[in-house]
Amino acid sequence: MSVPLADRVIQLAFDPGISPKGGGLPGLSVLKNVVNSINLFGIIAVVGALAVSLGVWAWGHHTGGHQAEANGKKGAVVASGAAIGLGAANGIIAFFTDLGSQVH
Repeated sequence: MSVPLADRVIQLAFDPGISPKGGGLPGLSVLKNVVNSINLFGIIAVVGALAVSLGVWAWGHHTGGHQAEANGKKGAVVASGAAIGLGAANGIIAFFTDLGSQVH
C-alpha cells in the first residue's frame, strides 16, 4: 500500500524534540575548562607567531631579502586571521547555532 505524498512530507518534517541542554552529562565544566585553556594556548601561540613574522618581515625589508619579506607579510596576515578566529570563536558558534535553531 503506497503512502500519499502529503503524509511523506509530514514524516520528513517531524520534530524529534531534541535541543542542547547543559548539565546532562558529568564533566561538562571540565570540558569547558579544557576548551578555554586550548583557546588561551592558541592565542598565546598566535602572539608569538605574529612577533616572529613581524621580525622576519622587518629583517627581510632591511636586508633586501624579498622572499623573507614576503614570507613575513604572509605570516603576519595568517597570524592576524588566526587571532580574529580565536577571539571570535564563541560569537561565530553562537551565531550559527542560533541560525540553525531557526530552521523548522
